[in-house]
Amino acid sequence: MTWTITPEPYDSPVAAALWRAYYTEVSDRWYLLHEGRRTDPAELEREISAVTGAELAPPGGQLLVARYGGEPAGSAGVRLLSPTTAELKRVFLYEGMRGRGGAAKLVTAAEEAARDLGANTIILDTRHDLVEARALYTHLGYKETDRHNNDPYAEHWFRKALLNQR
Repeated sequence: MTWTITPEPYDSPVAAALWRAYYTEVSDRWYLLHEGRRTDPAELEREISAVTGAELAPPGGQLLVARYGGEPAGSAGVRLLSPTTAELKRVFLYEGMRGRGGAAKLVTAAEEAARDLGANTIILDTRHDLVEARALYTHLGYKETDRHNNDPYAEHWFRKALLNQR
C-alpha cells in the first residue's frame, strides 16, 4: 500500500469526516486529561460546526488529504497569516493509520503547499498532552519558540524556515 496526498476542498464530505474525527480526538483527550470525561456531545457538535475550515481554501490556504491504499487516512492544512508566514493546522491521521509514515508525508506536503502560497516560514501551536505531535514536529526540524498567538489551549509553539528546502 502507498500514500498519496492531494488537495481537498475544505467542505467536502471527506474533509468533514476528517475534521470531525480530529476535533473529537483532541477535544476528548483534553477533557479526559483535565476533567475526567469526554466532550459533551452538544458542545462537540457546536464546535465542529463553528470552525468550517474556510481559511484552508485557496487562495490563502490549502487543505490536504492523505490516502493510504486509496482510502482517506488523514489531513493537514496550511493558511497564510502574512504574505511570508503560513500556519500549519489540523495535522491528523486516523488511529489505525498511524505508524506508517503518513504524518511526516502530510507535514512535508503541507510545507510544500505553504511554499507554493509564498511562505518562507511556517508556524504552529500544539498542546502539551499531544506528545506525538510535538515529537513529529521536532523530528521534522521545527524549533520550539515563544508564544505567537492567544489560543487558550496552545501550550507549545513551533517555527520552521522554509527557504531553500525544496
